[in-house]
Amino acid sequence: MRADESGFEITQQQGGWVIRMWWPVGPITGGPQRMTVEPADDAEPRDVVRGISTTVLRRLDIAAAMNLAKMAPKAQQTLEDVTRTLDASAEAAGRLLAAEGVSERYLAMLAAAYAAMAESGAPAPVPWLARLIERRPETIKDHLKKARRDGYLGTLAGKAGGEVTDKAKAVLDSMASPYSRGQDSSGLERFGEQDTSATEWKTVPLR
Repeated sequence: MRADESGFEITQQQGGWVIRMWWPVGPITGGPQRMTVEPADDAEPRDVVRGISTTVLRRLDIAAAMNLAKMAPKAQQTLEDVTRTLDASAEAAGRLLAAEGVSERYLAMLAAAYAAMAESGAPAPVPWLARLIERRPETIKDHLKKARRDGYLGTLAGKAGGEVTDKAKAVLDSMASPYSRGQDSSGLERFGEQDTSATEWKTVPLR
């Protein structure tokens, strides 16, 4: 969710498209006053060329978005906590890249950070990762492709983003298991798994 003195946005991703809904500050009594639809960061080029389909528009659940909007003040604190966790995971991946290059530990951490950002509903996880890892978005995209090829990042049918594979989880576990405080020998915080299975609509930080 992005908020300022005038209002806030709630974002949802449907396939390769990101839908942003905006409400003004004040009681939520109806649907959004502004809505934008644009390609997701990881959308397939062929889907973008075909344009926004009626299927994407039919899947919009305005009632669910309104219910979430009514909970925005409480959700903001939770959102900030989640954002800090996601930032920390990406920064840890950046430290691994600086120390080890494109290693298996870096690819596992990168896969975990990317999957969590995509699952949170973030419309542009690659630029977000690029900023925190301090690399160009094109470089991060290449690293994510390698993570997929090498078996650290799986795919989810009909859904953008991906899932952390058992191979990546084993690497992450090996980084943290010998240390009671959740850090490895490089001082990197372990990035734990999050339960993100419950809610389809989310308030997310816009990056």
